[in-house]
Amino acid sequence: MIDYSVAISVQQQPEVLERVLRVVRHRGFKVTHLAMQLNENNTTSIDMSVQSDRAIALLTNQINKLIDVLDCQVLAGQINKTSASAKG
Repeated sequence: MIDYSVAISVQQQPEVLERVLRVVRHRGFKVTHLAMQLNENNTTSIDMSVQSDRAIALLTNQINKLIDVLDCQVLAGQINKTSASAKG
């Protein structure tokens, strides 16, 4: 498994977090950490850590297409050695 850190900027809307999490689930990623910060300019910053063996572009490309999403960037990615050694 690979751990990724993703930063997402969205418009403040009641349904936007649900849409983002639905895409995460449908693309086969597992959320391991989620933090949100409301900003003064009517936007919300979402910092999320996810795990998957899939390419992170499968997730970020779909999140960027969502309505109310302003930006989605991958901050970091690293191989989770505990999951890798448990498989092998």
